[in-house]
Amino acid sequence: QVHLVESGGGLLQTGGSLRLSCAASGDTFNKYNMGWFRQAPGKEREFVAASRRYGASTHYSDSVKGRFTISRDNVKKMLYLQMNSLIPEDTAVYYCAASSTLILSEVRSQNAYAYWGQGTQVTVSS
Repeated sequence: QVHLVESGGGLLQTGGSLRLSCAASGDTFNKYNMGWFRQAPGKEREFVAASRRYGASTHYSDSVKGRFTISRDNVKKMLYLQMNSLIPEDTAVYYCAASSTLILSEVRSQNAYAYWGQGTQVTVSS
């Protein structure tokens, strides 16, 4: 099992940058596929980015590709999401998630992730 805690959210203006962090504790971090998801008010939770275990690959939603970068530090058991060129549409609660069992075709599916953090709020004003 793994326990996840997000941090780094905040309020900022359009065009700003922010780095979210997700601290993991418990099991060996490197064996987990890690993902970032977000949920805006009145909308369903959606995939943002993922980092497959053992450094296999990274994946992004079309809406954040080129602006966001997911990274991980397996020694520190940390997952990061660097967000640049933020826009109001990025406003949401951001969650990190972990899965030790998902396959490549499931990387964007929230149902494939067994462990979730509590979320951190990101608000981008126009």
